[in-house]
Amino acid sequence: MDPVVNPYTPNAGKKPPALVGRDAEIAGFEILLKRLAAGRSAKSLIVTGLRGVGKTVLLGKFEEIAAAVSWRTGTHEVTPETDIRPLMARLARSALYEISPPARWGAKAKRAAGVLKSFTLTFTPEGGVSVSLSGADQVPGKADSGDLDADLTDLLVELAEAAADHGTGVVFLFDEVQFFDRPSLTALIVALHRVVQKDLPLTFVGAGLPQLPALAGAARSYAERLFDYPTIGSLSRDAAATALVEPATELGVDFEPDAVDRALDFTEGYPYFIQEVGSVVWDLAESSPIRSSELEAAIPLVEKRLDESFFKVRADRTTELELRYLRAMAELGPGPQRSGDIAVTLGYKGSEQIGATRANLIHKGLIFTPGQGLNEFTVPQFDRYLRRTFKLERKPPMPRKKRDS
Repeated sequence: MDPVVNPYTPNAGKKPPALVGRDAEIAGFEILLKRLAAGRSAKSLIVTGLRGVGKTVLLGKFEEIAAAVSWRTGTHEVTPETDIRPLMARLARSALYEISPPARWGAKAKRAAGVLKSFTLTFTPEGGVSVSLSGADQVPGKADSGDLDADLTDLLVELAEAAADHGTGVVFLFDEVQFFDRPSLTALIVALHRVVQKDLPLTFVGAGLPQLPALAGAARSYAERLFDYPTIGSLSRDAAATALVEPATELGVDFEPDAVDRALDFTEGYPYFIQEVGSVVWDLAESSPIRSSELEAAIPLVEKRLDESFFKVRADRTTELELRYLRAMAELGPGPQRSGDIAVTLGYKGSEQIGATRANLIHKGLIFTPGQGLNEFTVPQFDRYLRRTFKLERKPPMPRKKRDS
């Protein structure tokens, strides 16, 4: 098949040609915007799921929906190094200029600009760097306390007031939210809580790994009532078949039913894997229909591509002991595994001896805790990769040396 017209998109965050299986989440976001536009309260969203299920793609779709109804958006991918003050200052400034040109700012937009200027002056104890805002005067007593919770609350409330005054709204869309530190996540939750109390047209949509609801709840107990937490996972078999077949069908290419079944068995319905399979088998196939033998020939090539990119980049972020911990998890199987069982598999007497390793892996986003003392991979099929790539090494701790008397 002609590789130039290959319709599949195995790229991080790239919208697939057939976005399927996410109708409920899309409808929920549309309702959220409509309620806020009507002056009614609505919960913000935190979308959770494993790697490769399409969280970033869904955020992109939400951004399209918001733009179509003339809402202003601010997007960002959070990293462990993200500093929330300059981030929110930059996004608020962009939103303010998109709400209206400075020459047409009303009183509330001018006040929001002044509050933003105050907010930027508290970046550091030395004063920080001020954002350039034409015609804006600092508003004393607003967003200048140095307390992140209070200052971010002032900023978002004033920005939302300005948006409402100009007949629009603002939505912030953040990916990888689990990488926010505790103070940053707390400040964001506190600020959003106040915005909701005032029924203002500003909302937040976050995306991240399954531990996010627990992190938000630990930051502020009322977070469970401030957000809805839709979880997205692998596609149903029908939706997965559509995601694979429809892009080819639109170009006049069919799949044999057995080929579709083999693809679905291999991918287990995970959207990113479907795009990889579709891309590889398209380039291998000679003509329509794509045969099951061609799909079978594509599987080893897909595994090789996943091993060299999707999986390897994550394994490379581990220390030797962290990698051994993951390999022991893989030895036990794909589902949630108990910390004690992992420790025993590695040759330790108990999980306490490698508790720090587990904590590091959670912090790096490689595993999460679906329950007390349980551990599960954040990456689908990571157990398969680890078993075929790394040998299990059991290294029980060395006995302590006796002190000389």
